Amino acid sequence: MSARQLIWFRNDLRLHDHAVIAQALYDVDDIIPLYCFDPKEFGPTSFGFPKTEGYRAQFLIESVADLRQSLQHLGSDLVIRQGHPEAVIPELIQQLNVTSLGYHEATAPEGLEIEKAVKAAIKPLKIELKAAWGATLYHRDNLPCKPTKVPDSFSYFRKIIEADSKVYDTFDNPTKLPALPQGVEPGALPTLNDLGVEPLVPDSRAALAFKGGETAGKQRLQDYFWNDDHLQHYQKTRNGMLGADYSCKFSPWLALGCLSPRYIYWQIQDYKLERVKNDSTDSVTFSLLWRDYFHFMAAKHGKKLIQVEGLRGVALPWQQDSERFEQWCKGQTGFPLIDANMRELRLTGFISNRGRQNVASFLTKNLGIDWRMGAEWFESLLIDYDPCSNWGNWNLSAGLGPEAQTFRFLNLKKQAKDFDPEGLYVKYWLPELQAVPTHKIHEPWKMLKVEQEESGVTIGVDYPSQMVDMFKSAKANEKAYKAAMPAQPKKEKKAKQGEKQDWRGQKKRSHPQYEPGPPRSKE
Repeated sequence: MSARQLIWFRNDLRLHDHAVIAQALYDVDDIIPLYCFDPKEFGPTSFGFPKTEGYRAQFLIESVADLRQSLQHLGSDLVIRQGHPEAVIPELIQQLNVTSLGYHEATAPEGLEIEKAVKAAIKPLKIELKAAWGATLYHRDNLPCKPTKVPDSFSYFRKIIEADSKVYDTFDNPTKLPALPQGVEPGALPTLNDLGVEPLVPDSRAALAFKGGETAGKQRLQDYFWNDDHLQHYQKTRNGMLGADYSCKFSPWLALGCLSPRYIYWQIQDYKLERVKNDSTDSVTFSLLWRDYFHFMAAKHGKKLIQVEGLRGVALPWQQDSERFEQWCKGQTGFPLIDANMRELRLTGFISNRGRQNVASFLTKNLGIDWRMGAEWFESLLIDYDPCSNWGNWNLSAGLGPEAQTFRFLNLKKQAKDFDPEGLYVKYWLPELQAVPTHKIHEPWKMLKVEQEESGVTIGVDYPSQMVDMFKSAKANEKAYKAAMPAQPKKEKKAKQGEKQDWRGQKKRSHPQYEPGPPRSKE
């Protein structure tokens, strides 16, 4: 009997730099690619929001369609099913005489739970499991320590990674794949209605017309790096909030694995050689390293990432005020910078990194609302939802990250001055404030009566009043924060003079030489 492998695609919807496919081409005779639309991904979150709203669902469908087309171009096809993987996969294994199951391992708790259920379901079938690691820039096996010993501090994480690890080369793209065995029915690509998702009308004001799939992801990189030469200016523009090219916006394609982080990294290295090497080129790599950090934190801490006490394990008096939370969701807080970002999110499924930091700080540090509600709202709407990055960042915003020692909130007045000084972003998403004077655009409640009449904006009628006083609300939440936080441990004694220690406080040791990765693709 020929060796036949079922390749279970998940958040790795690409053919480039795909460890499972690369290995299967050496190991087996037949390859059966599978994508399973899991009903759990389209049900409600724990707080009752739709788990996957229209924009994210549409991006996923487009990505799966693009993968199918790419597979067909190489002589294969994609088997598509709707159902729970733990039910679909065993059925296909038995039906098609599959001898092994290949897949990329998950890092987030939910993905690991699904893996566990699938393994339990196929255990009686006694087939070989061939799991690979492919979500991060740095491979798990090339870390200078065990994944369970990765330091919680990002600065230490970065230090040991950059000192002791390297980025492997990408796997070569397959040039041909075996056809699906006879009798295998590929199945139809579902529509939004099939998935129970309400279609959303695209907003013409969206920063970028995101389209799912490896093809579109590679094209975005080609445009941003090579055609339009934006990479060399990334450091100066990355905190922007208005426009298509203030940042690279690779995150939606990274989230579904349409782009490999290693592929991006090696494109950056080429750019450094062919165009320019500066702070901007290093800054994109730095962003990829933050992404790695969140993935390894998820792998290390598991469900702590999504529990109310967060990674620090601190019980804060969070509120679950549905009325105030809805004001935040709808962009009706009375703070223009918050409202503009929340409306952009709701209408397009995307907001800038700077915007995410501001709205998360406001929800947790000013409103004192349960951070998990915000995380689930982002999960519902964001095209680029990545469980590790999303929940990891919300831990940081809530003050529950590993390094959180002081109460920090973002001063919206300063944020507005630094990142939207003319109010262009606010006026773009809040058309009711178009006529507000520039010097009052971020504090419209300070408009005199005559200014309100001239602008046609009556505060409390045409635009909401402030939900809270920014500084008073932050001070009240800081008091609760400090009361809940445990006392800081005393600092450890410094190492004796001349004794070098590593980040674990142990004497430095040499690390074994790691085997190089596969040859770098020349495509």
